Amino acid sequence: MGQAAELLGVSVDTVRRWADAGRLGARRTEGGQRVVEGVSLAEFMSGHWHLPEHDEVIAQSARNRFQGIVTRVIKDDIVAKVELQAGPYRVVSLMTREAADELQLAPGVMAVAAVKSTNVVVELPPTHEPVAEPGRGEPRS
Repeated sequence: MGQAAELLGVSVDTVRRWADAGRLGARRTEGGQRVVEGVSLAEFMSGHWHLPEHDEVIAQSARNRFQGIVTRVIKDDIVAKVELQAGPYRVVSLMTREAADELQLAPGVMAVAAVKSTNVVVELPPTHEPVAEPGRGEPRS
């Protein structure tokens, strides 16, 4: 329950309430502890549920490592597409099928996505102010 709460970004009590309401699959161990199975958590996280947006900046590691849970794996003869839900972020990785098989990646498996990119895409928000063209001082339209 604690790991599920951490991955979902909510309290353990919230996870218990969701399990009690049938929104999130959980079972009890012989000792009576509740456990959320990885597959149930992956299904829950890959559904229509999303974390609320935060107004504050959250510290991130310099190495861009995102711990999460595998929600989907699609394999062909050579390539595998692996989807990981890490808090509010969906991370998609393309790798060889051999690598996915060796790691035994499947929905419900805990994993860490280590991201290193030499390509960054920049987008404009839906509403933005015109900016001055370099050296002209006048807004572009």
